[in-house]
Amino acid sequence: MATLKQIQYFQAVAETQSIRSAADRLGIAQPTLSTQLATLEKNLGVTLLERSRRVTQLTPAGRQLLPVASQLISQWRELEALANTLSDTAATTHRLGVPPTLGPYLLPNIVPSIHERFDRLKLYVREEPPSQLERGVLDGRYDLALLPLPLRGDNLAVDVLIREPLMLVAPKEAGLARDGKLREEQLSGMSIMGLDERHQLHQEVQRICERTGAKLNRDYEGTSLDTLRQMVVMGMGVAFLPALYIRSEIHRPEELDVIHIQGAAIYREHALVYRQNSPVRRLYSSIATLIRERMASAMSDVVTPIFDR
Repeated sequence: MATLKQIQYFQAVAETQSIRSAADRLGIAQPTLSTQLATLEKNLGVTLLERSRRVTQLTPAGRQLLPVASQLISQWRELEALANTLSDTAATTHRLGVPPTLGPYLLPNIVPSIHERFDRLKLYVREEPPSQLERGVLDGRYDLALLPLPLRGDNLAVDVLIREPLMLVAPKEAGLARDGKLREEQLSGMSIMGLDERHQLHQEVQRICERTGAKLNRDYEGTSLDTLRQMVVMGMGVAFLPALYIRSEIHRPEELDVIHIQGAAIYREHALVYRQNSPVRRLYSSIATLIRERMASAMSDVVTPIFDR
């Protein structure tokens, strides 16, 4: 009989298309993984995976069975969550996904309040790009996630949390704004550096450039907010950085200018996202309310909490 663990192994290999990568993710040895997969195929009576030196692909049977396998895993995790809820919701560990351009700068401001309100609740936090986080919530790898809007998929509960401005940062020697402000029309024709395409902030800055007539500089792209900031400091160009990052990481104002764009709606919005049928959705909704309240009381000069959506 096939086991749930074997099905989880099958899902991991299908997602990574690599025995080695799946074994690393699962924290097991490659021979162990290969043996379990072979046992699963024998028990089911079908070949699920086509193996080669470079990549491991799904067979036609594997492609048909993968959605069912993912559903089984998701239902099992829902069963576990419901059982934990019936015993003591606030004493369980919840898997929280965060994007790297938000988590490190938002979590320090909200986690102490969450811990104070739900003192036995534990959050297991991992960073991934937003597209992977959204998929991870849907397939049960995460219980909830902090995600930028808009989302790509459906079947998710979305509690909108905050609106975060994106600020233009420029090297001091550029002399763009003596009073820390620019008008939106002054962005027209300006070359803007951004992050590479792995980050959703790339798409957000691209939309700003398309709307304002600025040009997205594809010759120089940062791999993280820190590297993008250093590129600005070194005089390579200007860039948009999130307000929470600026508040958290820019402590030497003599290095660069932080510029507010007047007359422009240049911001991104974040939401707490979880499955609509989660048995602990009331808890997650309470956490969302707590986050808004915390940001309203302590960070209203940086972000705008959204209570009415």
